[in-house]
Amino acid sequence: MIAIILGTRPEIIKLFPIIEIFLKNKVSFKIIHTGQHYTSNLSDTFIKQLKIPYNKIVNLKIGSGSHGSQTALMITGIEKYLKKKKIVKNIIVYGDTNSALAGAIAASKFEKIKIIHMEAGLRSYDKNMPEELNRRLIDHSSDLLLCPTKISKKYLLNEGISTKKIFVTGNTIVDAIFSQNTKNFLKSKKNKFGNYFILTIHREENTKNKKNLTKILRELVKLSLKQKCKVIFPTHPKTKKILEKIKYNKNIIKSIDPMDYFNFLSLLKNAKLAVSDSGGIQEEACILRVPLITIRNSTERPETLKIGCNILSKIKDNMIYKHSSTILRRNIKWKNPYGSGKASVNSYKIIKNFIKKNHAKFY
Repeated sequence: MIAIILGTRPEIIKLFPIIEIFLKNKVSFKIIHTGQHYTSNLSDTFIKQLKIPYNKIVNLKIGSGSHGSQTALMITGIEKYLKKKKIVKNIIVYGDTNSALAGAIAASKFEKIKIIHMEAGLRSYDKNMPEELNRRLIDHSSDLLLCPTKISKKYLLNEGISTKKIFVTGNTIVDAIFSQNTKNFLKSKKNKFGNYFILTIHREENTKNKKNLTKILRELVKLSLKQKCKVIFPTHPKTKKILEKIKYNKNIIKSIDPMDYFNFLSLLKNAKLAVSDSGGIQEEACILRVPLITIRNSTERPETLKIGCNILSKIKDNMIYKHSSTILRRNIKWKNPYGSGKASVNSYKIIKNFIKKNHAKFY
């Protein structure tokens, strides 16, 4: 049996295409949900909307906490499950979350369990980013590494990981966006906000730093006045707490509750510009052809910078405003570096072959 480890909104979205294929082909699997994202808006809503069967889910309900305490509790919970369910021979982890790291560490202590890492090989080379250490530890613990692009494969080869373990599959976020359900929704959804920018902020250096968030909001107000656009701000619960303590122009910046997957994609697709500190939105904006300003010092998605649809921006010297003005004038030659929407099919075939070679029962 395969255990799929997840715990956050992005993992649920990116893993649902492979989960669909597993269900269709009657693969024996369970989903271990760590509970890293535990509010309804960030977890249950997405599970329901993507029609992931609840009878396949084991929820550890870990909840929030410091990186160390949260990861430790996840490792303990996953280890208990793996000890109890001795038929688990393979685990799948996705990306660079604490949930993925906990899954890789827990499984690595079991000699007969193989670790499969999807979205392997991403690197920012920025040690100040908590996810960077997670990526490295997961990759070097894994037995099979499925990379979204050739660049991520190159990073792994440079670190001495055997080429026999590495495959380029594309990114399953393309599968999610190109799925028929998503396409039908986007066609039916009308834009109710008019001309707007979209803003998302969730990283600790911005959500826990009142000065940084204030500067970001001021820059967006200045830009919106020039471009005659309002700013729609789907606000993460932890961001909302600090937002309530800040003075800003609420007529221009509209804070709204977190959105379900389809509605958020619709909001992003119709935006004139996206401003974010997210990793996943760098992919989604690129695929949907929306110019993006990423408020970070580094990125693990350099493909978007090469295309010219994304600019990294620091929070000083009016850089957000300046970079936004630049990218809005830019004639972007759009190209999707993340595949044609067959990443989940490619991954399924590779995983199936890998398990057969390791003499494990797949069905």
